[in-house]
Amino acid sequence: MTDQELLYLLALQNVPNIGDITAKKLINHCGSAKAVFEERQGNLMKIDGIGSVTIKQLYYKDHLLASEKELHFIKENGIKCLYFKDDLYPEKLKHCIDGPIVLFQAGNINVKQQRIISIVGTRKITTYGVAFCEKLVEQLSAFNPVIVSGFAYGTDITAQKAALKHNLQTIGCLAHGLNQIYPASHKKYMADIEKNGGFVTDFWSTSNPDRENFLKRNRIIAGMSEATIVIESAERGGSLVTADIANSYNREVFAVPGRAVDPQSAGCNNLIKYQKAHLLSDPMDVPYILNWELVESKKQPVQKQLFVELEGDEKAIYQYLKANDKQLMDTIALECRIPIFRLAGILLNMELKGVLRPLPGKTFEAI
Repeated sequence: MTDQELLYLLALQNVPNIGDITAKKLINHCGSAKAVFEERQGNLMKIDGIGSVTIKQLYYKDHLLASEKELHFIKENGIKCLYFKDDLYPEKLKHCIDGPIVLFQAGNINVKQQRIISIVGTRKITTYGVAFCEKLVEQLSAFNPVIVSGFAYGTDITAQKAALKHNLQTIGCLAHGLNQIYPASHKKYMADIEKNGGFVTDFWSTSNPDRENFLKRNRIIAGMSEATIVIESAERGGSLVTADIANSYNREVFAVPGRAVDPQSAGCNNLIKYQKAHLLSDPMDVPYILNWELVESKKQPVQKQLFVELEGDEKAIYQYLKANDKQLMDTIALECRIPIFRLAGILLNMELKGVLRPLPGKTFEAI
């Protein structure tokens, strides 16, 4: 993308009444952002859904002047700009109708052909929420996912710190420009995150962390990921907005259940009750639902364990597979009388111990 095309993309982004959906429609019709500004008003009016009020704003020179200032800021600070048609633009976000036409990026982000999940939740996370979040990231680290969150207090920073601890790439999605950081107390984590991940936003350097910006950025958190996980949430909250957006994108949503009397679990319990999220009681529910396979580089070379070193359920599973050859996961759950939500974690542990191997189609066999 040339500087000139970026200049006109920024100008288009700055036009009132033209959001990302309309901007993409204009670009696709005219061929480029520059061509949009050069097109005759009468021709633009022929585009379905484009009205005179929208078009009138295009021809104000202030938009190009403002975009020149923002382009200067981008160049001075080495910010990477990803056009929605670029190869490096997050693949899943490309399929979101309201994904940003330009995504600003800082750090060392690589999401090409990566598993990406978002972890969100309340800013007033409980000790239960912290413990589950840390356990979740620790156990999922074997699958090497990218962890996306909002870099806010509570759940967000808990998930991102856990990602850093386990050497996972993590991305903070900001509700303001890349000239500042909010909350200021999280500046101490910036350097580590930029080394192994980074920050993204579609807001200019002139944008402040206003409330409506947090709600708007949630579409990026949901859109980048194949699944959104809600750790804890009150009956109302931004994380529930993210979950709703993820559902609208036909992405998987998980929610951690809590006690009925706990206010911080009301949102998650409602997501599960109204079938808007999978119940997440064990971290291994995530790879099971998403059909992930263990990353080769993360597998630990271990020798097969003796029966005395296997736990009760593990021993029963091993004996069953030895006697019955390879079997489907659902069949193992039925025959060994182990709930499916627990079985995924048990099978992973047995795989790491070297006593069984996974086969295509969620089938397993003893070694």
